[in-house]
Amino acid sequence: MKIRGAVLNRMGVEPPYERTKPLAIEQVELDGPGPGEVLVKIAAAGLCHSDLSVINGDRPRPTPMLLGHEASGVVEEMGPGVDDLQKGDHVVMVFVPSCGHCPPCSEGRPALCEPGAVANTAGTLLSGARRLHRNGADVHHHLGVSGFAEYATVSRRSLVKIDKELPLDEAALFGCAVLTGVGAVINTAKMPAGATAAVIGLGGVGLSSLLGAIAAGARRVVAVDLSDDKLGLARQLGATDTFNAASPEAANEVRAATNGGVDFAFEMAGSVRAMDLAYKITRRGGTTVTAGLPPPTHTFALPQVNLVAEERTVKGSYIGTCVPTRDLPRYIELYRRGKLPVDRLMSDHLKLNQINLGFDRLHEGKAVRQVVLI
Repeated sequence: MKIRGAVLNRMGVEPPYERTKPLAIEQVELDGPGPGEVLVKIAAAGLCHSDLSVINGDRPRPTPMLLGHEASGVVEEMGPGVDDLQKGDHVVMVFVPSCGHCPPCSEGRPALCEPGAVANTAGTLLSGARRLHRNGADVHHHLGVSGFAEYATVSRRSLVKIDKELPLDEAALFGCAVLTGVGAVINTAKMPAGATAAVIGLGGVGLSSLLGAIAAGARRVVAVDLSDDKLGLARQLGATDTFNAASPEAANEVRAATNGGVDFAFEMAGSVRAMDLAYKITRRGGTTVTAGLPPPTHTFALPQVNLVAEERTVKGSYIGTCVPTRDLPRYIELYRRGKLPVDRLMSDHLKLNQINLGFDRLHEGKAVRQVVLI
């Protein structure tokens, strides 16, 4: 079938993207679902820094590639072997398909699925197939989803069925921002009620972490960012303290306000500078968690003696260490009960042909989560 989608033909195009247009809205060919695959009519897709990092070349991927990894939609057709979904079901897409049998999957850690990681790096579906084509040549899939399009053919193992009562624009955010941010608090850090927490970087993932820390019962939640507007939103969402990271004394200010630092610091900005700040404001015996994705060449140095003598813990978190089929319905239920006001993270709704403008806003730090309605 012929569909419209946002195709990245080459990385590293300079902003402003509304002028240089790295994403071209093009007509491409989409194959129907093969064995274990599903055709989904896309309803909504969020704009995330993980998309932006492919556009600007920070995270190299093969091109041409149809971008978009945080999406929701409606099942249109099932391929052979898919018998637990039916046409009309609402689904959220997860950007790492889990094979179910590799060592990480067998240990209950589907976010680290080895075949899923190989497929994502190669720009294929979990099966190794490419279902997108243009002028007789393949177009690569983005993280097994390619959600900036009218339809997507994806692995069944990239989908989580959800209740139809949840609006699909809100549902899209659960596939990346919420799973990653809330999961970092609940699954990776296992933060207990009554702890103190800080979040550095208040994008969609960071603010989701902030909501997760509040929902988990943190007695104090510190928000840190370069944007005063985002700090204001963090206060509205329940942050007890806010600090602008531009201050040269930011680390000392946070430590002074929290009597030596917080129990858990969450780095969500994807920069070494943010990670350094997160580590510095973590107290003795505390845990620093990072879910930010800086360029692969960037490294973080820490004093080993400090790590040992203060019994510090530094942890990475990918997709919030989540089991999506378990956690996504839980987080949706928390949202419905008013414990995770995810809808307040949506900055704007866009049309597909406004997507380059949306990435300009994201690049400039002027948006939290913009959602493209397909």
